[in-house]
Amino acid sequence: MQVFWLCFMFLTLVSCNVQCPCETAELCKQITDEKDFEVYVFDVGNKAWKSYDWSKVTTVAAFGKYDPELMCYAHSKGARLVLKGDVPLSEIVDPAKRAAWIAEKVDLAKKQFMDGINIDIEQEVAESSPEYYALTALVKESTEAFHRDIPGSQVSFDVAWSGKCIDKRCYDYATIAESCDLLFVMSYDEQSQIWGDCIAMANAPVNQTLTAYTDYIMMKINPKKLVMGVPWYGYDYPCLNFSQEGVCAISKVPFRGAPCSDAAGRQVPYSTMMKQINSSMSGRMWDEVQAAPYYNYKNKEGQVHQVWYDDPASISLKAAYVSTLGLRGIGMWNGNLLDYSNNPVAQQQTKDMWNALKPNHEKER
Repeated sequence: MQVFWLCFMFLTLVSCNVQCPCETAELCKQITDEKDFEVYVFDVGNKAWKSYDWSKVTTVAAFGKYDPELMCYAHSKGARLVLKGDVPLSEIVDPAKRAAWIAEKVDLAKKQFMDGINIDIEQEVAESSPEYYALTALVKESTEAFHRDIPGSQVSFDVAWSGKCIDKRCYDYATIAESCDLLFVMSYDEQSQIWGDCIAMANAPVNQTLTAYTDYIMMKINPKKLVMGVPWYGYDYPCLNFSQEGVCAISKVPFRGAPCSDAAGRQVPYSTMMKQINSSMSGRMWDEVQAAPYYNYKNKEGQVHQVWYDDPASISLKAAYVSTLGLRGIGMWNGNLLDYSNNPVAQQQTKDMWNALKPNHEKER
């Protein structure tokens, strides 16, 4: 009975035969306090996290291999570390299979001393389909299970930049938002479906981005459930034709019904672009309509490429609206994409990107 009681009291240590990997057992206790302002970081592995600005980070979603050192360090800074949760929807239409998946994730979070889960399901879903209802149930049941078995844990769900069936993702956004703790709005890849001219454009145009948040709020979603996601990467597009006005025509690569998409380009980390931009044919340029930076360069074969990205200037414009709209916070995909070397120029660029995340009133605190 005494052994049972000890195990129950130390729920955060999962069970009496799971050893805490941290220097002190205190660091294996789950983070349970709710932050007024979230800075949500996706981490894809390796050790870049050692150079994050931990004065800002509140939650890290571990999308790489589990790193107990990261867990211990995040907890030492009062930040959550949450699991990645993804599953083919066809596998969780059946309630029993869905319950088994949830139980497995809760058990894994306990064993790894983690603080919740980020559910990242970006599959096509038709409205009122079996998958539509299964996804809604998955989020609700996951939240109930995590909150019950890991008190104070956080369950978040990733949504497209717009709730208007973008990429044929016709989810029950309002019910999902009500069920979980946070919606992470992926305000990037906004050219995944190009219905007009097949030309290179901004990854996350400011006006288009902000309009989508207004739309989410109009769905009766509490803005305090919304975390604005910004990209720490850009798109490099080979130009089939490069006009005198600087318009880059791109290949027609269809995606989920649209004739063109950003799949005509390739994603490029911010760190890579910062190394390339000074030797480009244009240097940094700014599009007033999309409120985004870009540059042009020629490859070894002489073909013009146009690169669209986000930098502190464009991110700050969006971040300012986090407080204006009353959102819960801001985050990025992903924390590993900056240059964390000892190069002084890179260090300043990295610092500026982290600082751009906080709205003005937050910076002053």
